[in-house]
Amino acid sequence: MTSALLDQALVEEATKKSGLIWVKGPGVAARALWHVWHEGAACLVGDGPGEQPLPGLTDGAAAEVTVRSKDKGGRLVTWTARVVELAPASEAWQAAVAELKGKRLNAPDGEAMTERWSRECRVLRLEPTGTTASLPDGSLAEAPLPTPATTRQPIPAGLPRLLMKKRRRK
Repeated sequence: MTSALLDQALVEEATKKSGLIWVKGPGVAARALWHVWHEGAACLVGDGPGEQPLPGLTDGAAAEVTVRSKDKGGRLVTWTARVVELAPASEAWQAAVAELKGKRLNAPDGEAMTERWSRECRVLRLEPTGTTASLPDGSLAEAPLPTPATTRQPIPAGLPRLLMKKRRRK
């Protein structure tokens, strides 16, 4: 009983303090998602234009949530969740969206985002089942998911000269 209470407290505190959680749905690789902790569950919004994708997270399904340390980035706890999709405009949906709205950064539509969320997005609750996994011995590192985004471009031809000039002046 004491171990279960300690696990529950660890899940809640770690998830509250972490800005990102890694969520793995059935048959889908783990994905980093932003969230808020609200009324005993991690709440997410996504699957709409401009929002985070939520692949494999369907109502009633199980998900595996890994929480990282905010300061060091290391894995703190992995817990099992039951996915609950909230009906738009329901009381639970409105309460979750009120919390999510305050944490959403760089929303393109500002105050109108909650209306867009009700039309085009899904709001999910990841409710802890009380099961935590023991930490693995290995790192579990995986290759990044494929994406069309890129940051590699050739450096400008004059950049080496500019850098060398600054060093000579000192």
